[in-house]
Amino acid sequence: KSKNLKKIYFLVGDYNLIRSEGKDFTNVWFVHLRYNQELTNLFRIEGFLQSQHNKILDVNLRNLAGVGIRLKLFSKENFRLYWGNAYMYENEINDELNLDLRFHRLSSYMSMTAEFPNGNIGFYNTIYYQPLFKKFGDFRILNQFKADVELNKHFNVFALFDYFYDSITPKDRSQYSSTLSFGFGIRF
Repeated sequence: KSKNLKKIYFLVGDYNLIRSEGKDFTNVWFVHLRYNQELTNLFRIEGFLQSQHNKILDVNLRNLAGVGIRLKLFSKENFRLYWGNAYMYENEINDELNLDLRFHRLSSYMSMTAEFPNGNIGFYNTIYYQPLFKKFGDFRILNQFKADVELNKHFNVFALFDYFYDSITPKDRSQYSSTLSFGFGIRF
């Protein structure tokens, strides 16, 4: 966050490799960069870039770029609710099927933050709905729930549950995944 808290920069990445006897059972990566600029107390603009690879979910290479708005629907000291809506350009490459697909998607989401009054325990949930503009039956749903416990001002521990559903993949099938993770965070 910027010093005046009007700008937020967010970068997250994940890489998972499981290999045995020279064969990859899982080789998955994900990188997401987001910028958020507060214009008024209610209204924000944001932009994002994302790249991912996950052959298990039929994602050989997917690159996204988007820009949109974010509205603060409700905000009290310990509870906040946001709604976001963005245009998203998608380029998906599938070497196995020799496809280079380009799509225009809507990316809408609701984001909720609930924190205990002392501020050291928080619950966060964001759910995304991302249909194609030309075919709303081709959509993705993503949900992320996080429980976070602050140990001190620089360290925290968390539990994270991610759910992903893709109604139509390049192989013309639906796919879903869910992940439960535990970890620690560092704040500067």
